[in-house]
Amino acid sequence: MSQTDNSKIIQSEELDPNFKYEVAKEHGGEQIKFCFQCGTCAAGCPIRTINGDFNPRTIIRKVLLGMRKEVLSGKEIWMCSNCYICYERCPQNVKFTDIIFALRNIAAREGYTHPSFVKQADLIRNMGRLYEVTELELDKREDYNLPPINPTNDDLDKVFEKTKIEDKLKKSRD
Repeated sequence: MSQTDNSKIIQSEELDPNFKYEVAKEHGGEQIKFCFQCGTCAAGCPIRTINGDFNPRTIIRKVLLGMRKEVLSGKEIWMCSNCYICYERCPQNVKFTDIIFALRNIAAREGYTHPSFVKQADLIRNMGRLYEVTELELDKREDYNLPPINPTNDDLDKVFEKTKIEDKLKKSRD
């Protein structure tokens, strides 16, 4: 007699039957309920070919089933490279790439932002860009008579203040 892997059993009391409707109301998620699980999205996905954990069809199925916590807290929604292959090939015009953006927005609001995105926001906040400007790059700017790079920016401060991104990312940092 073989043992059952209980980690793969879906517990119906943990499902959120309204999750698909919430995603459908989110900008980008409007088409999610049109998916009929044909697999075209997974077949063309370049991320799927290098990482078997990522499967657009599985993500959509979990949303439709109401597996809210598993979808939002998992790393899979952060793996999509936004190449739009699935978007272009879907016979139902489900727009999976837009659904990923919708899921990421919901996840971020609920404190499930992936650490790599938190790090990117920190870099932008602290340096005004996603990478540190090296001494070589600063010297090149000087050679071309370009102004020095100011790591702080009033416009950037306004964006961070208006979007309250610091508050949203604080949940993910904790």
